[in-house]
Amino acid sequence: MRGNTLLRRAAFLAIALGLAASGWLIAAADHDPYDQSGVPLEKQPPDDAKVTKIVLVAGHQSHGKGAHEFFAGCALLMKMLQQTEGVFPVMARDGWPQNPKTFEGAKSVVFFMDGGGGHPIIQKDHRAVVQKLMDRGVGFVNLHYAVEYPKSQSDHVLQWLGGYYETGYSINPHWKAEIKTLPEHPITRGVKPFTLQDEWYFNMRFKPEMEGVTPILKATPPDAVRRTKAAQEHKGRAEILAWAFHRANGGRSFGFTGAHFHKNWGDENFRRLVVNAILWTAKLEVPKDGAPAAMKPEDLNRNLDRK
Repeated sequence: MRGNTLLRRAAFLAIALGLAASGWLIAAADHDPYDQSGVPLEKQPPDDAKVTKIVLVAGHQSHGKGAHEFFAGCALLMKMLQQTEGVFPVMARDGWPQNPKTFEGAKSVVFFMDGGGGHPIIQKDHRAVVQKLMDRGVGFVNLHYAVEYPKSQSDHVLQWLGGYYETGYSINPHWKAEIKTLPEHPITRGVKPFTLQDEWYFNMRFKPEMEGVTPILKATPPDAVRRTKAAQEHKGRAEILAWAFHRANGGRSFGFTGAHFHKNWGDENFRRLVVNAILWTAKLEVPKDGAPAAMKPEDLNRNLDRK
């Protein structure tokens, strides 16, 4: 038995060292980085609990090691949201909840998943479900690829999110965004300027006249990465990488184009901005110094998809 345990630990260490060599793993560990069994899924708050329910929906496995770690990213966000008293995060996986009750009573819903034509939100009767949430004023958060929708969906997506990634118009290069300044907004409380390499989307399609839209993150990409005709028309322009949106009925939304690389959750400013935004969309007061977003470096190496 002891021999088997040592063999398992040696195997996990080999995996960790291999991931470290790929340039994104922070620290080796003797646990299985792909064991997701410890993450509670669709665990509902007690009926009599006076809590703010926030639903996190992680997409299907996508991309290679260290990228599009939707499950692990949502698991991290769940742990960070639990650090705010009175917040009860509920996590679902594979693009949509299995339990119809999961969205019931939610104050905000967060989608971190692949988008485009296969976006889970626009499949089957899902769009109607989300529309009902929007009509109730529930918060709406789209992270990274989840901000991309087909142009055919633009009419309602612009009403939900205020902006979106439009294929052929927007662009998704890997580049180092230098966030030099931040606007005064509840979402930016406790967040300092930062610089990170990511797949920062830009040249997004926003509502006319930016109605209801407040830019949160802006940076100027190298002109060499403006690979669509529409993006090339704005060389040298600072681009919006994240935004807040006040919906017409008082609901709040947040679009965030980063988080391609899982390691970026290791940056305190990056993760606090997202946690602040989720709380803001749920209409909670964000502390003056920002929401708690503590995370151990080794947490980046947990709950990964086996790719």
